[in-house]
Amino acid sequence: MDIIEGTVESIVFQSENKQFCVFRIRSAALGMVTAVYRGPAPFMGETVQASGSWTQHARFGRQFTLAGYRSVKPGSAEGVERFLASGAVKGIGKAMASRIVEHFGRDTLEILGKSPERLAEVSGIGAKKAKSIGEAYHAISDLRELMLFLEENGVSGHYAAKLQLAYGDTAITRIKADPYRLIMDIDGIGFKTADRIGLSLGFEPSSEERVRAGIGYALTQAASGGHTCVPEEELLRYTGQILQVEYVDVETVFQTMIANNLLRTEDWGGHRFIYPEYLYRAETGTARMLRALRDYPDSLGRVNVERVIAEWEAEAGIELADAQKEAIRSSLKYGVFALTGGPGTGKTTIIKGILSVLKRAGCTVLLAAPTGRAARRLEMAAGDKAQTVHRLLEYTVTGEFGRNAEDLLEAQAVIVDEASMLDITLLYHLLEALPLGCRLILVGDVDQLPSVGPGSVLKDIIQCGKMPVVRLHEVFRQAEISPIVRNAHRINRGMLPECVPDSDFSMTEFADEELAADYITNLYAGEAEAEGWQALQILSPMHKGPCGVQNLNRLLQARVNPPSPAKEEIQQPGGTVLRLGDKVMQIRNNYEKDVYNGDIGQIVTIAGKMVRVCYPDRADGECVTYEEGETDELQLAYAMSVHKSQGSEYSRVVLALVPGHYIMLQRNLLYTAVTRAREKVELVGTKAALQTAVANDRTRRRYSLLKERLQESGDL
Repeated sequence: MDIIEGTVESIVFQSENKQFCVFRIRSAALGMVTAVYRGPAPFMGETVQASGSWTQHARFGRQFTLAGYRSVKPGSAEGVERFLASGAVKGIGKAMASRIVEHFGRDTLEILGKSPERLAEVSGIGAKKAKSIGEAYHAISDLRELMLFLEENGVSGHYAAKLQLAYGDTAITRIKADPYRLIMDIDGIGFKTADRIGLSLGFEPSSEERVRAGIGYALTQAASGGHTCVPEEELLRYTGQILQVEYVDVETVFQTMIANNLLRTEDWGGHRFIYPEYLYRAETGTARMLRALRDYPDSLGRVNVERVIAEWEAEAGIELADAQKEAIRSSLKYGVFALTGGPGTGKTTIIKGILSVLKRAGCTVLLAAPTGRAARRLEMAAGDKAQTVHRLLEYTVTGEFGRNAEDLLEAQAVIVDEASMLDITLLYHLLEALPLGCRLILVGDVDQLPSVGPGSVLKDIIQCGKMPVVRLHEVFRQAEISPIVRNAHRINRGMLPECVPDSDFSMTEFADEELAADYITNLYAGEAEAEGWQALQILSPMHKGPCGVQNLNRLLQARVNPPSPAKEEIQQPGGTVLRLGDKVMQIRNNYEKDVYNGDIGQIVTIAGKMVRVCYPDRADGECVTYEEGETDELQLAYAMSVHKSQGSEYSRVVLALVPGHYIMLQRNLLYTAVTRAREKVELVGTKAALQTAVANDRTRRRYSLLKERLQESGDL
């Protein structure tokens, strides 16, 4: 870590949210230095001591990237005058700054801080003006003091503005009393940041405040791993590992929290499970509402089901298999119904049939899917409007759902495709918005990866034995021709796929992961040059490693879209550069822009901090504009994780499959990756890694009691 000290000569850029800035420092030792900091800019004329490291920007050259800085009071009257003349203190301009410093000299800042009423001694400043200047200086002094306090306690000063907004001039006092309250009070501050402050302030590792926060953090980590709840013993053991304290210390605080009703618990099978409040509410509510929907579907009147099915078959020019007919019957008979099957088993055909038959029965039917790409695929397949579940529920930027228990959806049936991607909270909010009597049809491939969020709702609904389910096993003749479909079913049965060189399903072997990464880079570059940036999609099980998403994106960007004076670019938090022509992905739903998590596009314009991305899958290939502060919704997409690809489909898929990914090599991950391709799959790596993935059908257990709660209900 390098240290530089100097005077801030100019502020080149400051983002509106004060979370990023570029400024120039004049250092006696180094001359003029360009500094980059992820936080609020210092004041022009201010003397700062900054810590950080030197970096080389492709376009802007050598820069000093700050880890943090602290203000150093100017050592001369000239420095004080320059600081005040910068406009840092509201109410003081250049002329007034000159008069004040001429009167008080090097004592100016001390007068401003301790005796601002003395400013009235200066020509042109009255008592009222002196008071307002004193208040303005007090405000920036508090911010600087707070920044210094954070830096001294091992935390970036860029949090200071948020803390001052939340706590005012009591921020330091409150943080000293209990730094762990920041986790709940301040958006963006988690346990690790609060804990750095707490330990630096001298809180004991086993203090009640720290252990209580640690238990909450352990539950949060469990939820991010897909669990809705955690057995008590595992929670206490894991918390002890995180905090590096004794089990008994955690247990003492845990029992106090239980006594004070600060944790949700459920006793089941001789174990006590601990829940975060929001997941307890979601899981219990989901079970209750699924039972109610199942038991009380609205009557469809006198509908001749068999005749309606026959009419649709004749109209569509197809003959349904027995299992497919049973699926349509179930959608009419039951209030909740799950349909599952692998590729080529006719799920899309059944959705069309269910939609048509329900409409013939007089139902208003809504179609939805968890992601934007899945919703668009559903709309194209069904020939009817489909949207994301979030949009269906009128999700807002404030995190609320416009459709809820007070404002129900106007529908007699809702069909959700790719239901394996539904987590417990999203299903809970969907169920809340369904009127009693509405039919819910969940369609998905239960053998794919589970949702990114907590829970395994489709799997639990299917396995509970209390909900109507139809499993499609028969692969239809036209699908059997595809080696992708054939091999997907082989993988699902625990058999190695049949990889044939130069075919639509092949494997290229590399023992060396660096060589595998180079091969993937060359393969993509060649295909992209011949057929364009949409030619194929690189997938990887992990983010780290030579064949991980991060390194592959770095290699691919450098190869197919290297820096050039003719190409504008913009730097992302974390150092990633987005460049004109880059292949990028939207990483979260943005309903205002009508662009969704998983959408892939190409950067067509960069102008300053504004970026425009063209998304070919949107209607008419419309472009989306991202203003300053919005580009964190984008990331490079030459390569992506298998998890991120869920719900999407690509013409060609190249999957990195190397020993370094062993921790993630599972049958359902391989199966999910292979079924993303329409036309061609190429595996790159080792046979050993492929065998490991196929053999490992021990999917990581997700703690959840949804299945057990559903099993408490009566039989069908």
